[in-house]
Amino acid sequence: MKTIVTGALMMMLVMLNFDSIAQCREFKWPEDKSTAEEKVALYGDAMKQGQYKAALKPFTWMLKNAPNWHVKLYIDGADIYDNLAEKEKEPVRKQQLVDSMLLMYDLRIKNCGDEVNVLNRKAFYAYKYNVTNKDKSVELLSLFDRVAEISGTEMSDGNLVAYMQAVQANRVMLKNLTDDQILERYDKIISIANAKVKAYEAKGKTKDATKIKEYIGVIDELLIGMVKVDCNFVKTNLEPKFRKTPDDLPLAKKIFSFMLQDKCTDDPLWLEVGELINKSEPDFGLAKNMGLKYMGSDNFDKAEQFLKEALDLATTPADKADIFIYLGSIQAKKNNKNGARDYYRKAAEAGNKDGYEKIGDLYYTSFNDCKKGVNMAEDRLVYIAAYNMYARAGASQKMAQAKSQFPSKEEIFLFNWKVGDTMRVGCWVGETVTIDTRD
Repeated sequence: MKTIVTGALMMMLVMLNFDSIAQCREFKWPEDKSTAEEKVALYGDAMKQGQYKAALKPFTWMLKNAPNWHVKLYIDGADIYDNLAEKEKEPVRKQQLVDSMLLMYDLRIKNCGDEVNVLNRKAFYAYKYNVTNKDKSVELLSLFDRVAEISGTEMSDGNLVAYMQAVQANRVMLKNLTDDQILERYDKIISIANAKVKAYEAKGKTKDATKIKEYIGVIDELLIGMVKVDCNFVKTNLEPKFRKTPDDLPLAKKIFSFMLQDKCTDDPLWLEVGELINKSEPDFGLAKNMGLKYMGSDNFDKAEQFLKEALDLATTPADKADIFIYLGSIQAKKNNKNGARDYYRKAAEAGNKDGYEKIGDLYYTSFNDCKKGVNMAEDRLVYIAAYNMYARAGASQKMAQAKSQFPSKEEIFLFNWKVGDTMRVGCWVGETVTIDTRD
């Protein structure tokens, strides 16, 4: 219940913005107008002074004798009972005051209409006081269900999270909801939230859109706390929806996140939604990870596509260097050693010494490709070229390994070479090296 209580405190701070279009906008005084004016003045002055208990008696007279006076009567009544409930310590009396406050919203709807606006307000204040009240959980959830039914996308922003926390309260305290019942409400809330994001973005209200996106994150966390959201959940509940709406970006993001969390990124669905997300909202990290995923499955064309996109999105030399390394590795796997070396050099130039080490690996493994079998000393020059690259990378172990493959003194003597001479390495390597021996 800690999550519920924390959420309740958080949501109390959310401001509810409703359009107040209702009946009861013209004053309708009772026959005894002078007494009514006196009662309004009395409770109004008491409210201004924070004396809500003193305001209660004259307010009650108005409620009984002039129920159609003005919508202000019900607004003031809710305010009076709200303030009294906040200060009341005795649980039974506190609940009575809360119930009276909520009744003000019902009477306002009955006498003044404006059900969508008023019921949204009632739901929020019912949530404020009753979300941790086990005896009120079913009633609270039923109220939110009704609000969602009549409001649709007009549901107040603050009620989105409150609705999901009402679901959580029923699940935790009463254990009266199945996974399907939770998911049904979750889908309803998320659908409204996504529609709100689009509407705000269309109006250029980026702060409001960002706020709703943050709410969606909270709602997702609440769902995860109630329902086992794993790869099976995604495949069973979310993939069918995605197949019907393959351009649904918010759904794609949800699938991507849930599958990443449960580590089932080998599923083609993860890559599919990742591509949609990257196409709609290009991102360096996403493009890089997509490229590496395709690289791991030897889909080099796709891997190269995403890694090149990541390269275009990279903003730092270090990020660019990393991508050059990966692109070089793809070329190496394709046995395009020249192409691989070009990328590795770019990585080294961008500050990543691993590029030199990778070039050293290319040279070291080129012995069989480049050897002529006539002059062993000449054939072993690739190891000197590899050593030089390892030295630039500071890879001491590989330096020692390469040196162990240098020509011997006897081998260079047979061809009248001397230590310190320079020679050109043939084949694709094309490096000039200084003769040295392993012994």
